[in-house]
Amino acid sequence: MQPNFENTAIAFELKSDSDLERAYFLFKMIANEPLVRIGTAVTNFAIKAHLPVEGLIRATVFDHFCGGVSEKDCLPIIDKMYEKGVCSILDYSAEGKEVDNQFDFALEKTLEILDFVKEKDAMPFAVFKPTGFGRFKLFEKMSAGLDLTSDEEVAWDRIVARFDKVCKKAHDLDVCLLIDAEESWMQKAADDLVLEMMQKYNKEKAIVFNTFQMYRWDRLDYIKELFEKGSKEGFKIGAKVVRGAYMEKENERAVEKGYKSPICKSKQETDQNFDSAIAYLMEHLEQFSVFAGTHNEQSSHKLIDLMEQNKLEPNDPRVWFGQLFGMSDHITYNLAAHGFNVVKYVPYGPVRDVMPYLIRRAEENTSVAGQTSRELGLLQKERKRRKLED
Repeated sequence: MQPNFENTAIAFELKSDSDLERAYFLFKMIANEPLVRIGTAVTNFAIKAHLPVEGLIRATVFDHFCGGVSEKDCLPIIDKMYEKGVCSILDYSAEGKEVDNQFDFALEKTLEILDFVKEKDAMPFAVFKPTGFGRFKLFEKMSAGLDLTSDEEVAWDRIVARFDKVCKKAHDLDVCLLIDAEESWMQKAADDLVLEMMQKYNKEKAIVFNTFQMYRWDRLDYIKELFEKGSKEGFKIGAKVVRGAYMEKENERAVEKGYKSPICKSKQETDQNFDSAIAYLMEHLEQFSVFAGTHNEQSSHKLIDLMEQNKLEPNDPRVWFGQLFGMSDHITYNLAAHGFNVVKYVPYGPVRDVMPYLIRRAEENTSVAGQTSRELGLLQKERKRRKLED
């Protein structure tokens, strides 16, 4: 039952020779830390100065990590992946908007995607980010338990209404909805709001999913609290479990403000925390649905072992694996080939608006030990198999 993650023929089957060469070139660039820093600075400057760089970005980094500029643009990729048993989550990745009409636009986008998803088996989930629906500062203030001004109270009510509208629609359409996690100092308000939505819309099954970043040492306790609450009150819990995306920022802020960092002391502790959370969720599948967002082979193997121990079919609807588009194809496609539920997060949006997301991807790949060299090694192996080497 265990897939072989070394099988590059399956991993890169959808890539043409030129796609493979582009990916190899791209990861070689990303492996060079100074180059990423210079490239990031130049790209930021070019976009702010409105220089015509979109064509170049689109032909390289954008098309590797993104599905397209619109939902329709992503369809060929979604259909192609689905033929190999890989589902998709469309993630509108324009970032950094702070005004009401932009929050309403993000809401409308998410509602549109829910309709879009309902029509396609290839897309079992929709997703949104809490700060896509309201100002970061407001989530931060609520999380700190500070009093809101009357204007802020009105703005917060609007955030709650946006959450409720999208969760209700997901429930009515019977489509699962993933809500992303963000920085720890705004997360409590988001957690409380997602809990409210779960209590309301997860009575029969997990429709609304919260995201738990397991590089935070307090998250397993929070998951256990949710279990107690869900068992007592009679609602299901959707649990998307990831390692986390804001580590440097979290540690820097903790030092600057003089509080204990919410982040585990080491990568090893984070890995243990992640695996402990997955083991706990799998012990309590009567209450939870599990979405393991991971690019880690060991964690994927461990989850498969737990499924076998619990005598679950690979396609049990309560257990999903997920990876980002453009990364870890060796995990995604080999899982799919063995019949597991697996999805790719497919970011999309206008090239300029998606650039902050792409820059973060490049920086994360540079900073995650082993990630880029692993990608490069697998691409090199497949180039050799196809006899593409220089």
